[in-house]
Amino acid sequence: MTGQDWIEKDFYKVLGVAKDADAATIKKAYRKLARTKHPDHNPGDAKAEAEFKEIGEAYAVLSDAEQRSQYDQLRAMTGGARFQAGGRGGGAGGFEDMFSSMFGGGAGQGGRVRYSTGGGGQANLEDLLGGMFGGGGGGFQRGPQRGVDLTASVTLPFRDVTAGSTVSLSVEGRTVNARIPAGVRDGQKIRLRGKGRPGERGAEPGDLVVTVHVTPHPVFSADGENLRVTVPVAFDEAALGATVEVPTLDGGTVKVKVPEGTPSGRVLRVKGRGIAGPKSTGDLLVTVQVVVPQRLTPAAREAVQAFGIATSGEDVRAGLMEQARQ
Repeated sequence: MTGQDWIEKDFYKVLGVAKDADAATIKKAYRKLARTKHPDHNPGDAKAEAEFKEIGEAYAVLSDAEQRSQYDQLRAMTGGARFQAGGRGGGAGGFEDMFSSMFGGGAGQGGRVRYSTGGGGQANLEDLLGGMFGGGGGGFQRGPQRGVDLTASVTLPFRDVTAGSTVSLSVEGRTVNARIPAGVRDGQKIRLRGKGRPGERGAEPGDLVVTVHVTPHPVFSADGENLRVTVPVAFDEAALGATVEVPTLDGGTVKVKVPEGTPSGRVLRVKGRGIAGPKSTGDLLVTVQVVVPQRLTPAAREAVQAFGIATSGEDVRAGLMEQARQ
């Protein structure tokens, strides 16, 4: 990008933000436009590809506080276009004064920044800017610029997420292999250092921020490194106690003891059968769900009635009304 690019291109307009927009607003606008104009979403569309590149250039300048300050000063001095040299009463008459102000050479100090014009009267602005920013005669060059951070998303099955997975992502025409660690939550963002857009002139590349979406599992759910599962048990198993088989994530089962008198909703813990993390493995949390029969045979109905008579002296709602009035 040359000095003239900075003058002629309105980066604020490119991103659709006001000149006093804060960094968060600029970043939000860039991300929205980048998603819309990304080549992956507009295959074969040369115009969209050019706009995507222009959006990236605009963000690279406006997201850097120092570059943005230089850009704003340049635009203020030149009005956003090539200027014509003139006398002190002309349209560019204040050019020397503006440069003097920038670099400390006010009229009271006797300092003055000199510039020359070409044969057609047009100021050789890029040569002048080259002196300001250390570039050659062909136009100033910015220093090495870190690459822009990019975003991507991926949707994975629950089982792949709990075990960890490596996925291949298409990022601006190149393939990036991303390692998704075990136990990632739905909506969590993973930052991949150095996998974003390459830097300019040898500078470090930006990062790639991957949003992970997880397809729900019909039986299991994650709770950090712990794995949750709800297991139905019959009334007699909960009342009298039982040992039941519970499925595990690896396709096997584990035997879990349901203590006598276990109520519906109680959570039983099986150590070390959860999600394997980088440093430890979580537990399997088994929620007991007591199943109430929807239909009873005559014999079963008679047995339940007999149970009700046998336990009629117990008030299962004892104290409820009193607690409700507190």
